[in-house]
Amino acid sequence: MITMLIVIAALIAIILIAAMIIGTDIVIERTIIIDKPIDQVFTFIKYIRNHDTFSVWAMMDPEMKKEYRGTDGEIGFVYAWDSSKEKNVGAGEQKIIQIIEGKSIEHELRFIRPMENIAGSKFVFEAVSNNQTKVQWGFYSKMKFPMNIMKYMFQNMLAKDLEKGLNNLKTVMEK
Repeated sequence: MITMLIVIAALIAIILIAAMIIGTDIVIERTIIIDKPIDQVFTFIKYIRNHDTFSVWAMMDPEMKKEYRGTDGEIGFVYAWDSSKEKNVGAGEQKIIQIIEGKSIEHELRFIRPMENIAGSKFVFEAVSNNQTKVQWGFYSKMKFPMNIMKYMFQNMLAKDLEKGLNNLKTVMEK
């Protein structure tokens, strides 16, 4: 019995030490080349309502409740969502916090469900040629200790969603 308690305590200690070493910052960035001029790609992404056409999460529950506040495509615009059907979509808000015309768009993400958190999202644009645009989509957040032990699993899942979203965006934009 004492041996089992020692083994359990050692496992818990190892997990906690690993969580301290791993860190809490999450940085995920994915990039794609879209065969359209930068102004067309930038303008399309600037309007959050257009994100429904490429966002993996919006596609998970097309019937979720949506609310819009402000003027879409401008700093301060807020898109709120609430999915009672899809646990992974949950509820939250996305707010445009910075626009550098033709260069980048930043959002603050406030998640309510399934887990409360605040994160950042950023699109960065670069003209590769007159008819090609490089788009980088980034997600930035922190995971609380000791939940950060699952950081790499979470990053891998979210990276796949960003990649799929960028591929959806490429398909939509190049039609």
